[in-house]
Amino acid sequence: MNLHTHISRLASRSGLRKLLLPACMLILLAILAYSLLQKQQAPNVTFTTLQGKIMQMKDLRGKIVLVNFWATTCTGCIAEMPKLIETYKQYHNQGFEIIAVAMSYDPPNHVLNYAEKKALPFPVSLDIQGDIASRFDNVQLTPTTFVIDQQGRIVRHVVGVIDFTALHSLLDKQLARPS
Repeated sequence: MNLHTHISRLASRSGLRKLLLPACMLILLAILAYSLLQKQQAPNVTFTTLQGKIMQMKDLRGKIVLVNFWATTCTGCIAEMPKLIETYKQYHNQGFEIIAVAMSYDPPNHVLNYAEKKALPFPVSLDIQGDIASRFDNVQLTPTTFVIDQQGRIVRHVVGVIDFTALHSLLDKQLARPS
């Protein structure tokens, strides 16, 4: 007699059969809920800014970090840039950082010209080989944004233009928490 048959006979004899299925379902739901609540760690990538400064993701622990993948040819990216600048200025002194990662297909001189023309106040990194985009869930579309908490966990992943009301609400909550 196999284990399944033995458990079935035992359950039917003792009236546990009616409880066994719901109990199994609850356990499966609990496992599913736990796995959904687990936040993915951000990859420990290295950013090289337009000024040649090297930054690693792990060095930004303790801050809320927004990593924005963008391109100078992306109309949504260009449209959200002024609001990213405002958000950076509003929250930077509270422990918030933005890193704008230019996609590998974006010509470096276009990125540099745009960053200088718009006086971007946050670090801008070139992803010349596409390694950073690859490590961040293989980003293909722009804009794509990741918000990372003080412990280095991804708390928001947005493909498309950011909802800044929702972002500010998230930042208000995250920055109010002790790191």
